[in-house]
Amino acid sequence: MAKLIPTRSSCLARMTPGERRFSERLQVKLEDDYLLWYDIPIGPKQQRPDFTILHPRRGLLVLEVKDWKEDTIREADRMQFALLTARGLVREPNPLAKARVYVQEITRVLECDPALRHGPDSPHAGKLIMPWAHGVVFTNLTRKRFEAGGLDQIIPPHLAICQDEMLESIDPEAFQQRLWAMFAHAFPIALTLPQLDRVRWHLFPEIRVEAGSGQFGLFADASSPALAPAIPDLVKVMDAQQEQLARSLGDEHRVIHGVAGSGKTMILGFRALHLARALTKPILVLCFNRTLAARLQHLLAERGLAEQVQVYNFHRWCRAMLGAYHVPLPAGGAGFIDALVPAVMAAVERGQIPRHHYGAVLIDEGHDFEPDWYRLVVQMIDPTTNSLLVLYDDAQNIYGKGTRRKVSWKSLGVQAQGRTTILKLNYRNTLEILAVARQFAAELLQERPSDDDGVPLLAPESAGRRGPLPELIRTASRRAETTAVVERVVQTHARGRAWREIAIVQRDRWQAEALQRALAAANVPCNVANDRGGKDTLFGSDAVRLVTMHSSKGLEFPLVLIAGLDRLPARDEDEASAARLLYVAMTRATEELVLLHHADTVFSQRLRQSIDAVQAQLALAA
Repeated sequence: MAKLIPTRSSCLARMTPGERRFSERLQVKLEDDYLLWYDIPIGPKQQRPDFTILHPRRGLLVLEVKDWKEDTIREADRMQFALLTARGLVREPNPLAKARVYVQEITRVLECDPALRHGPDSPHAGKLIMPWAHGVVFTNLTRKRFEAGGLDQIIPPHLAICQDEMLESIDPEAFQQRLWAMFAHAFPIALTLPQLDRVRWHLFPEIRVEAGSGQFGLFADASSPALAPAIPDLVKVMDAQQEQLARSLGDEHRVIHGVAGSGKTMILGFRALHLARALTKPILVLCFNRTLAARLQHLLAERGLAEQVQVYNFHRWCRAMLGAYHVPLPAGGAGFIDALVPAVMAAVERGQIPRHHYGAVLIDEGHDFEPDWYRLVVQMIDPTTNSLLVLYDDAQNIYGKGTRRKVSWKSLGVQAQGRTTILKLNYRNTLEILAVARQFAAELLQERPSDDDGVPLLAPESAGRRGPLPELIRTASRRAETTAVVERVVQTHARGRAWREIAIVQRDRWQAEALQRALAAANVPCNVANDRGGKDTLFGSDAVRLVTMHSSKGLEFPLVLIAGLDRLPARDEDEASAARLLYVAMTRATEELVLLHHADTVFSQRLRQSIDAVQAQLALAA
């Protein structure tokens, strides 16, 4: 079955009856290597063809679909149709001419990319490497009536599909022949996956993942020349599943259960951008982690969305709400942070803080939220949109207790029945990094199924990207460990890796401060995430990032060095909780992972065994 983007169920309401029938035929009659887009803005001019079809061995086809009937068509020529409607005589552009304009614009965009056109030595130099075509579908005109009305004199017969040629009973091969007869030129091609991604990169700027931003690819705005990047040698885009999910998220409550690195935050970014263009009320993005909130805020501000999309970690939002509505803050002291939430809930109940304040609420890292927080947040959503998106991975729950997983969504006011999605494929980490992390946390990641209203525990599956095995380095002392970290950072930068692509992750803040001093002595620029403002400025310059394991949640970097491994598990710390924390830190690395320690612990021993086991498995597979 072909993949339709958005999903058919999510766009049925805006389809005409004929479009509904035709979309079903496309999905059922075409094989699963076809990509179909319905009513999606394309290219710099953001034009909206009814259907765009892409196939690696066939090429690109743009179709306009019309439900016009014989008795409503009064006149027609190559430029326009005159239609009798309830509003009287209405003139519409000839749908074939519209489809031609759309496909010509697409080809102009694609031909700008040298990787998508024939080279200078080809007799077709400068032309697209794939065929392209356009056509019209008349869902209420049979071929006989099409010809009797003289429309075959205006629209070449092979460029039209008629009602009786798209029946449910039609043979798939005959249906496909109708589509491919629309091509003026056909020649053998076999577009590779990178080439297909390049086509999507050009046609749909909003699915681009900008270089260096990883899952935080909040996408280039085609309307802003300053943000329109040059064509890179290697493009990164959402995969088709991620794009389909992102485009299919409608209003109401939605929950996405996804493993680390599955693109949850990227989907949140896509959704925030879409809602910012569609809604008048502000949009609220919440997470638990202050560093992640700072990262999201930084990226959304780069897109000019700082006023429309408010980004907070949960407790900072609570404090902001109390301040905005002049509600007295709780008494200071050790319990101040914990007292913020009940203070906001009480103020909402008293009417001091209004409900329904936001057009939409998006929650990242929702596994770190307490049940009462959800009960508060759902009251903040405008009931006319009722738009809530929760992104969740219980394997990364490093702040709370296991009992939290047993709470149902319905009991929290989140109406997610029938609107949950599971993402199990990890795109962030290489096969080697993910395999070692999984081997280390094998007991932690034993899958637990769930009903539609519960919270599953998911084990990630690799997308197959390869890289070096993680390294486990033991030094003679803590000072030697710090020296080894600094030397690796300097050597890696000398080989061409930018400072900002390197993160040093450690258990405690005091370790970060010691490392900062050592890096400064080696003239290495670095930014530290801390409670004195460092989290808000962590991403503003080309510098090595120093973050604690807790602060690393939701982030990713090409090279991650985890220092002070021997501090896990801490004295009297639950081993499973510490293993969960280390698993999160390990899966921040997208390309290289280095772990350092100067004393052996149960974790360093388990990691050594995990690396050896994965190395043996890969050797056997080779």
